[in-house]
Amino acid sequence: MDNSKQQLKSQVKKHIPKDWLCELRIAYRIVMEAVNDIKRTGIINLVIITTMAAILTLFGVLFRFTLSLSTFANDLGNVLEISVYLKQNISPTIVKDRITEIKHVKSVTLKPKEESWNSLKQELGLHDITNPLPDTLRVKVDKPENIGEVFNQIKPIAGVEDISYAKELAKKMQVLANVVNTTMVFVIIISAALTITIINNTIQLVIQSRKDEIEIMRLMGVSNWYIKTPLIMQGAFYGFVSSVIAVLPLNGVQGLLINVHKFFLIPNPLYAQKVVIITLLLIGTAFGAIGSFLSIKKHLQV
Repeated sequence: MDNSKQQLKSQVKKHIPKDWLCELRIAYRIVMEAVNDIKRTGIINLVIITTMAAILTLFGVLFRFTLSLSTFANDLGNVLEISVYLKQNISPTIVKDRITEIKHVKSVTLKPKEESWNSLKQELGLHDITNPLPDTLRVKVDKPENIGEVFNQIKPIAGVEDISYAKELAKKMQVLANVVNTTMVFVIIISAALTITIINNTIQLVIQSRKDEIEIMRLMGVSNWYIKTPLIMQGAFYGFVSSVIAVLPLNGVQGLLINVHKFFLIPNPLYAQKVVIITLLLIGTAFGAIGSFLSIKKHLQV
């Protein structure tokens, strides 16, 4: 029975001519309903926006620090390289070509034993001693986490005498990357939960204050989307305004991080500030709208 009613309703709608002026009026009325709901909330608006702004500020600051930490981890990881010491009377070119074919290898540089020996003699002041050093290949990988895999594949290659890399440093880089990623996910989940909970409770209060008005609209046959949309817009408004406020402290954080990058001679991540600002605005608005939507589903049977 319900299905037949829905089909009849959709068929009737198809044959109703569209009045764009009427639809514009409806859109205006929806916006005004959202504005009136915000006005009705009164001083609570300030509490909601301030609380959400504090949560989103924490998220924005941590997100910005995460981008810089990721840059530090990648930069330090790129410094890591595998030193491959070759046997005597082995062609370095052959071994180099084999290593270049290995997956995740970014570059292979040959350091001839004569060059290494000349540098060592100048540093230590050695003379008239036969060169005991082997030819060395410096192998760089695409990502720090792949260095162990590449190391194990180079080891059995014929002509390789010995092989080494800063294993402990590589492990620390991997741990740092994992901690950064896990922390960011944790902060996003906490921010989402708190923001949605605040909006949910706020919209619940609005629904309760407009209970009789909403009931009258339902009895008059007002469509569900007309009732729901102003409430969702109200939640999105709270999220957007809170995000804009949360952006303000980021300028100070940006200046601090730029100085840190300059001190360690590591480039500042490109467009980091813009990425954080856009993410904040999108996440704040989305969380606000989602919180309203969930509250409507829970407390408003339309």
